[in-house]
Amino acid sequence: MNGPFWPVELADGDVVLRPIRLRDQRAWREVNRRNRDWLRPWEATIPPPTPSGPVAHRPTFRQMVRHLRNEAGAGRMLPFVIEYQGRLVGQLTVAGITWGSMCSGHVGYWVDEAVAGRGVMPTAVALAVDHCFRTVGLHRIEVCIRPENGPSRRVVEKLGFREEGLRPRYLHIDGAWRDHLVFALTAEEAPEGLLARWHRARSQQAGTQNPTSPAQGAGAEPGKPASPRK
Repeated sequence: MNGPFWPVELADGDVVLRPIRLRDQRAWREVNRRNRDWLRPWEATIPPPTPSGPVAHRPTFRQMVRHLRNEAGAGRMLPFVIEYQGRLVGQLTVAGITWGSMCSGHVGYWVDEAVAGRGVMPTAVALAVDHCFRTVGLHRIEVCIRPENGPSRRVVEKLGFREEGLRPRYLHIDGAWRDHLVFALTAEEAPEGLLARWHRARSQQAGTQNPTSPAQGAGAEPGKPASPRK
């Protein structure tokens, strides 16, 4: 996949989405090591092999990056890392991209516990979804989340995703098949863009908490479009 939508960097204030690189290995491993307990309950795992199925193994970092690059080149994935104030703090992937009469994809993400609660993940998801709707040309984005994952559910709720229902035993997570809630959004439901919606929500929240103080945003003016950096 080469064109105006990949490879690309997307930025809003201190939050940057950029393609994952082989040279990210040291930083990526360090963040994952520090966040083992934080991430383990929500991480995908490999189910036990079936008698007739192949034996799967967790890929190395290099294998993972090569796979993500190949999928991006085939137009099926947008594999980003998340940077905050110049430091790698997480990962966001738009995967399962389907064209034709569907034009959809689904978003998965994780973030360093050290920056949780600073608006990093809602900003990153808003950047990615705006890019998918406005530049890539997708029509629908899904996010599937375990019902127990309150912080992740708050991300999509803040951005106005619709809850569509439960998918029983949908993914193998933390050693077992886990139920997931489906949240979705179509392009028609966010005509102004998710980033503008998110900035407006943060401004309103800040004004409610302290009406005499300036609104605290994510480093950009409310309603200002994200800056693509190719």
